[in-house]
Amino acid sequence: MEETKNIATTYSPKEFEEKIYKTWEEKGYFTPKVDKEKKPYTIVMPPPNITGKLHLGHALDNTIQDFLIRVKRMQGYSTLWLPGEDHASIATEVKVENELLKQGLKKKEMGRDAFLEKVWEWTDEYRERIRQQLKKMGASADFTREAFTMDENLNKAVRTVFVKLYNEGLIYQGNRITNWCPKCKTALSDAEIEYDEQNGHFWHIKYQVVGTGEFIEIATTRPETMLGDTAVAVNPKDERYTHLVGKTLMLPLVNREIPIIADDYVDLEFGTGAVKITPAHDPNDYQVGKRHNLPEINMMNDDGTINHQGGKYTGMDRYEARKAIIKDLEEQGFLVKIKDHVHNVSTHDRCGTTIEPMISKQWYLKMEGLAKPAIEVVKDKKVKFVPERFEKIYFNWMENIQDWCISRQLWWGHRIPVWYCKDCGEMIVAEETPASCSKCSSEKLEQENDVLDTWFSSALWPFSTLGWPNETEDLKYFYPTSTLVAGYDIIFFWVARMIFSGLHNMKEIPFDTVLMHGIIRDANGVKMSKSLGNGVDPLDIIDQYGADALRFMLIAGNSLGNDVRFQQEKVEAARNFANKIWNASRFVMMNLDRDLMEKYKDVKEYTLADKWMLSRLNTVVREITDNIEKFELGIASQKIYDFIWTEFCDWYIELVKPVFYGTDERQKGIAYNVLYKTLTTSLQLLHPVMPFITEEIYTHLGAEYESITISKWPEYEENLNDNEAEQMMGYIIDAIRSIRNVRAEMNVPPSRKAKLMAYVAAEAKEAFESGKIYFEKLASASELDLLAFKEGIPENAVSVVTSGAEIYIPLLDLIDREKELERLSKEKSKLKAEIDRVEKKLSNERFVSKAPADVVEEEKAKGEKYKEMLKAVMQRIESLN
Repeated sequence: MEETKNIATTYSPKEFEEKIYKTWEEKGYFTPKVDKEKKPYTIVMPPPNITGKLHLGHALDNTIQDFLIRVKRMQGYSTLWLPGEDHASIATEVKVENELLKQGLKKKEMGRDAFLEKVWEWTDEYRERIRQQLKKMGASADFTREAFTMDENLNKAVRTVFVKLYNEGLIYQGNRITNWCPKCKTALSDAEIEYDEQNGHFWHIKYQVVGTGEFIEIATTRPETMLGDTAVAVNPKDERYTHLVGKTLMLPLVNREIPIIADDYVDLEFGTGAVKITPAHDPNDYQVGKRHNLPEINMMNDDGTINHQGGKYTGMDRYEARKAIIKDLEEQGFLVKIKDHVHNVSTHDRCGTTIEPMISKQWYLKMEGLAKPAIEVVKDKKVKFVPERFEKIYFNWMENIQDWCISRQLWWGHRIPVWYCKDCGEMIVAEETPASCSKCSSEKLEQENDVLDTWFSSALWPFSTLGWPNETEDLKYFYPTSTLVAGYDIIFFWVARMIFSGLHNMKEIPFDTVLMHGIIRDANGVKMSKSLGNGVDPLDIIDQYGADALRFMLIAGNSLGNDVRFQQEKVEAARNFANKIWNASRFVMMNLDRDLMEKYKDVKEYTLADKWMLSRLNTVVREITDNIEKFELGIASQKIYDFIWTEFCDWYIELVKPVFYGTDERQKGIAYNVLYKTLTTSLQLLHPVMPFITEEIYTHLGAEYESITISKWPEYEENLNDNEAEQMMGYIIDAIRSIRNVRAEMNVPPSRKAKLMAYVAAEAKEAFESGKIYFEKLASASELDLLAFKEGIPENAVSVVTSGAEIYIPLLDLIDREKELERLSKEKSKLKAEIDRVEKKLSNERFVSKAPADVVEEEKAKGEKYKEMLKAVMQRIESLN
């Protein structure tokens, strides 16, 4: 055991956090080897988007992962926490495009290659930013294996999977309804859409039945889409319209006949009971159209303007067309009424543009066959969700899954590996760029312009990052990975896709456990967002309080799956905890005598306090390890907090101080060893959540390992378990705590000693006998007299009832009688004056009649409180006299 080294007088995380991380990296602690003698434990980091700095959600996500990784590393696993970043196709393209516009550069004018050069410059800058932010948070990830979704080996994995799925008949091209952003001019996934509650309208329009003179009234929130109507649907059970089914209507303004159809999709109770059907511009209408073989009329261009199908409205922006159509409907007598309506409008999360559902030609992945085995592995618990309730969300999405639109009309991303022959029109799907057409041998080939949805490459993350499709050593050893940690808001966007991708491509599950956490909210419970301005930069918190305080605040006491509220005072409390540990550790280091520790290291003649401390430490080791195995990280963190703050610092250190100041070397040597073991073990238990401070203290202690990061996780030792010592010390602690409370209530200074008398229960007698020295030190007792009977107790003694005894403190031992009487007399006068003031106020009829009722009641309550206080003061005066 090395000698302890001097540690700084004050806790200042800025002084050592960065230095410690550099040492960890230089020593290679986070870079595991393929070691057949060890079990692997792998976590792949959910890759943050390269669109900006990390936020508190990332801090929470990565703290949970780091917690698990650090525990497993200390438990002897070969641990790989593989970091990386996502190219975030559309989000990054929008960001870079906006930056270029500030410089007067337009994407289209630059051309694809020049634009992509700029994106790569952005990528290099922001990947480095993310890397440094993760390190500041203390992430013990292996940056030598860092991955990026656009790396060449990951690109190869994407191309391999695309070609494989295409050859299996699972990827196809088709004209289907998609979420379309008219500003970015691309299809979007559900993950890229936000719902914004907006004030809108229902426009009620009447369509005339051909040949009968009747009208059917419909209501719509998007009147411009009537240009693409191909039917009006009614419920087959709706007697109002049964006679009209099969007839046709004349579409107002367009003068095109459309059929009246019957379909169960129409809600009998909602609106007019008749629904306009626009298959090319509404996902539900699209399904109705397929059932009834309706034509699909796309009446809009990619930029949201009306196309050639719009007649006089051609070329107008969709909202400009809306105004013109409403005006014409009103003038021609087709507009029945307008009703206000509040509804959720889908918008693009990156640019804020309202989404336009629209038919477009896209690439799709058939999902039904891929989803079934992915559902089974969760049902069979081969993949477990923690908390389990999130399985329902997973099953709900997977059992109702639709084919996945995997193409995007962007430049940044994985370009779809499809080429078209300009001479013969042949389509070639290949992993590598073909030299010539496989049909006509022409070299005039043009690659598909579209790129793949970002989630397509993310779905391969657990195995593409390990080298697949090459059979690397990493892939064979670290796959399947162990635990996936993610927010509950991406269960289906990412988690589900990784599960079916792993099963289909690797024939194995990608991970055995999915740990779901909540989202970060502000102190008022509102979700943090840039628009609300309630976000908090984790680096600002780290700069002010240190990374450990932020990490502890995010984990301690919080339950997985539940949202976390960011509270500044909780960060401050966590920093106070760190300060407490620092000061306690300094005290221990200043008092340790290594020679005595070595001399008496094998002596087990423990005092009651020693036995209690070792037993409590042992119990905490078992409980915390069990909590972590169950992923109860918040409970585990709170337990080590309570143990260190209360049992170790507030009690054990105080209990052994008399030993430090005594002359018994043997007792000192034993106590030093218990102190050292308790401190080092506590630091190890705390390390996963507060890695920096625990490392700084541990290395100054001259402990067994050169770093706490690679030290051995504490294990439960049966021989240290001592229930009797815990119970006996429990009696003493309970009694001392109660005595302290009484003294505090009576404003007795700690320096004023008092004789204690205790009538002790039989089961607690041994504890009080052996614990007399603790009462003298921690309860300001001049002596402790154990009574055989309840006799000889002074009449004015204060009694304290605890779990093991009734304790009596002579009142005059606690206070100076004359000074106390003087103080009580002043208190009596003050209270009488307050009572007189209240009574005078309440006897004033003007006040009682004009003041609000709650103010009057408040005054009455004050009066009662003052009377009770006066009564107590009078009783104290009487007892002293």
